[in-house]
Amino acid sequence: MTSSSDTPATPVVILDQPQLAENIGAAARVMANFGLETLRLVAPRDGWPQDRAYASASGADWVVDGIEVFPTVAAAIADLNLVHASTARPRETQLPVLTARSSATALHAEIAAGGRAGILFGAERAGLESMDIALCHAIVTLPVDPRHHSLNLAQAVAINAYEWRLTVDDAPPTAFRDLPPPADQAAMLGLFEHLESELEIAGFFHPPEKTKPMIRNLRVALGRARFSDQEARTFRGVITALVRGRGQALLRHAAKPKPKGQTSGDDTSIS
Repeated sequence: MTSSSDTPATPVVILDQPQLAENIGAAARVMANFGLETLRLVAPRDGWPQDRAYASASGADWVVDGIEVFPTVAAAIADLNLVHASTARPRETQLPVLTARSSATALHAEIAAGGRAGILFGAERAGLESMDIALCHAIVTLPVDPRHHSLNLAQAVAINAYEWRLTVDDAPPTAFRDLPPPADQAAMLGLFEHLESELEIAGFFHPPEKTKPMIRNLRVALGRARFSDQEARTFRGVITALVRGRGQALLRHAAKPKPKGQTSGDDTSIS
């Protein structure tokens, strides 16, 4: 577990009147996925703590352990400088309406400037009340299909948490970036020449006047793949195996016994 003092400040997630422990745990899980740590509950229906939340959190225990409970939305957001309300339903409240992406950008700017920010999510049953939205600075909504605008609570948290994460780090994880470098040109030239020499023996380059364009096309296609050094060696091993296998097949064919009475085309019949 990493303590909050060792990590950059992140938005607070506030769940208003959550009903199911499973949804609380699932929200904690996606928060941990994207680097959010502070989860607050407003008047949870079944009280707190709830053991079932830990199972849904799937190991994100530090988020669940740190949950704070408040009696009202006003109390839960009292120490925050910027609060966005996530809702899929239009309200009478005249507030800026943001996407999750533009919301994340604004939250990031507030925190970078030394402020504290949070996102408020409504209860599973009916969403946020208008009076609670009036305490916020902007509405966050998603471009969902109007035929079905309702999201599961944890899904809504996940989308906003993901957009927040992109403001911190929008590159693939390091494990996906630490790939071997492409093979150098000497290795690729060796591969080209190996393949071309075997294709020449096999009679692939026909008619002869098309040889250069065909070689050029092969080199461009293989070069576009950006083989690593290991991949170039593997490809050369494939060529060697095919050539060796072809030679063995020819030897087996030549050694195969001929059916009785059959002669080769070079035999001369003597009457």
